[in-house]
Amino acid sequence: MTTPEAPAPEAPGAFKAPTGPGFDPESVRRDFPVLHRTVNGHPLVWLDNGATTQKPRQVIETLAGFYATANSNIHRGAHTMAREATEAYEGSRAAVASFLGAASPDDIVFTRGTTEAVNLVAQTWGRANLGAGDEILVPVLEHHSNIVPWQMIAKERRARVVPVPLLPDGQIDQDAFADLLSYRTQLVALSHASNVLGTVPPVREMTALAHRYGAKVLVDGAQSVAHFPVDVQALDADFYVFSGHKLFGPTGIGALYGKPEVLAAMRPWQGGGNMIESVEFGRTTFAAVPHLLEAGTGNIAGALGLHAAIDWLTSQDRTAVTAYEQALTEYAVQALATVPGLELLGSAPERISVLTFTVAGYDPATIAEWLDRDGIAVRAGHHCAQPALRHYGLESAARASLALYNTPREVDTLTASLHSMQQGGDDPAREAMKWP
Repeated sequence: MTTPEAPAPEAPGAFKAPTGPGFDPESVRRDFPVLHRTVNGHPLVWLDNGATTQKPRQVIETLAGFYATANSNIHRGAHTMAREATEAYEGSRAAVASFLGAASPDDIVFTRGTTEAVNLVAQTWGRANLGAGDEILVPVLEHHSNIVPWQMIAKERRARVVPVPLLPDGQIDQDAFADLLSYRTQLVALSHASNVLGTVPPVREMTALAHRYGAKVLVDGAQSVAHFPVDVQALDADFYVFSGHKLFGPTGIGALYGKPEVLAAMRPWQGGGNMIESVEFGRTTFAAVPHLLEAGTGNIAGALGLHAAIDWLTSQDRTAVTAYEQALTEYAVQALATVPGLELLGSAPERISVLTFTVAGYDPATIAEWLDRDGIAVRAGHHCAQPALRHYGLESAARASLALYNTPREVDTLTASLHSMQQGGDDPAREAMKWP
């Protein structure tokens, strides 16, 4: 326990709100029921947004409303509810296309999420286009979901996964990337934002360079879509994938965007209902994309919930939201710098609000458990990004990831709890952070 004479934590300074049209996080917090619960006697401070975002009531009500009043299968029914469900499902596809800047809803394939979307591309496009000696370039900062599927198909096709190194600040080494590209490169698999370092690479420039060698580019947008607008046509990405649950939507739903000519050349990954035109024992005729790649009954309610999440997010001033998140991230970096022994990983100039850190003398799991006592949810472990952590000589770290509904006071609560952890127990600074 600390003594009354223990020094108070150094203050990080006042939060500097961005100039221009304001954004009020308190107004959006009212849409999120879970943010008003308590954990271990403290108001919940949800800083695990990189793992999953919380859901606004508009999404929750959409899911409940579908099952309560509109539940039906799609595409194969002539009755009223089947037609209504089909229209709503395909309306969700159109909403995703608009959200990503795709030219047509037919460019969107529904999946269970980012992981399934990457595996779909690996097992369809990859199986048809990769051969012995071909190369797949994958930066070291990638999530395991954008590494392992390529290792699996590369082994099968006798191709090779080539890692692209990082610079000390967590940026992708662009000189190394340019040197590694060759006419053996068939695909570049690239995150739009890193889940462990927050790094936002120059995706458009890297894509243009890869295309000079005839390579395709898959962009993992799981961490980016909630933080800034995306235009897949401006990026010129061949594939773009994301998960609904990191976009304030439900789990179990996500999407794959593909350029029309690339999707049209892909063959089925799974067989069954919905992806066929006609079935005989001698011959089966397949449906056109996107249905070709959507065997069986999809997550209908999830697609509607994703539509609701997109509507909710795009109703916000996204320019103001991005500016607010950047200001909050800068404030958090300054606040955490007051914690003795705390080291942040990555300092790329372009980054989202992901703060992965270590504290000297403390195991990351211990840090997360301590913070949980104060109602603060962070993640600890390898974050499914072991190569990125090993770039810093680590096997594990703690991560606080922010979203538009987080506040400077929550950053202060996190900082005070970390100070208290180092001081061995309760102290006046931590008590001051408790909300009434």
